Amino acid sequence: MKKFLVLYQSEGALNGPSVSEMFARATPEQLKAGLGVWRAWQEKSGSAIVDLGTPLDHSTTVTRDASSPSKNTITGYSVLQADSLKDALALMKGHPHFFMPGASAQVLECVPLPGM
Repeated sequence: MKKFLVLYQSEGALNGPSVSEMFARATPEQLKAGLGVWRAWQEKSGSAIVDLGTPLDHSTTVTRDASSPSKNTITGYSVLQADSLKDALALMKGHPHFFMPGASAQVLECVPLPGM
């Protein structure tokens, strides 16, 4: 089995409210409904989900000499396992993240380090 890192992206993250702000503004009913569709995807995907992940916020760009707050479109992640990229992409069909306007995801194959 191969592992795949899924990076959830939202164009609204650049100019709109942060993930933390969206959660703070949501009603309990909205939060429950949103988490419900994620739970349904998790149950459907079963053991293919290695790490369901979490929303991401408060980005900082780090270089060798400095760090500074930054904005980007990455708003969350998950780690999946599948036999192939094709199988990993099939797990993403109907994913709840895609119901958000301007949403997309990057699916990256994790390459094992030789000897590690």
